[in-house]
Amino acid sequence: MQLSGKTALVTGGTDGIGAQLIRQLRAKGVRVITQGRSAGRVAATLADGFEVIEADLSSSAGVDTVLAAMAGQPIDILVNNAGAGGGPHDFRADAAFDLAQDDRSIFLNLNAPIHLIAGLMAGLKNRPEAMVVNVTSGLAIALAASHPVYCATKAGLRSYTQSLRAQLKDTSVHVLEVLPPVVDTSMTAGRSGSKLPAPECARQIIAAMESGRNEANVGMTRLLQVIHSISPAAARGVMIRF
Repeated sequence: MQLSGKTALVTGGTDGIGAQLIRQLRAKGVRVITQGRSAGRVAATLADGFEVIEADLSSSAGVDTVLAAMAGQPIDILVNNAGAGGGPHDFRADAAFDLAQDDRSIFLNLNAPIHLIAGLMAGLKNRPEAMVVNVTSGLAIALAASHPVYCATKAGLRSYTQSLRAQLKDTSVHVLEVLPPVVDTSMTAGRSGSKLPAPECARQIIAAMESGRNEANVGMTRLLQVIHSISPAAARGVMIRF
């Protein structure tokens, strides 16, 4: 896709990967509209010259706010980037479960992208060239035992993305799935180990958008995908310990 001159809606663009993505897209000549839920980060992003919709996509009300704000605005690109890890959900640990937080994460990670796609698809199909970008995770390929709810939502979005791509193959709407590894953001601040810098993750996402790929395995997810293609059991064996 030729990005210059396009209009993109990027969810979760006030922090983490999204904050890098909106800046790199703007540098490519894209008009960027983004969404965030933290009033402070929304204000900072507005001050940086972006159009921002303040909404919490962990509920249907937040999705409705975004769709109302986008009514009548033609867009060429929808990037479903917003996501959350959920609360503690590990039966090996002596900890209380926050199932309400799990429910919010399920809606944010899975339901919200589906609702936004449904609400914006008619407009996207009317564009001469359009794209839906769904950000899943390397954990959609091989699970980590410590994050079952997050893994389930990302695996669900991966399945939805693949079906959506098949449905839209004869239209002007291209469907790209992005599978990042662990990225250095506020969501992963308490985790140790290697983390991909958010600017590099955003760079690889944009390169995949420009090249028209169906799937972008970012950073170490490329190695995980190779292992999975050879032996899904081996890939599961590597990741399930975490």
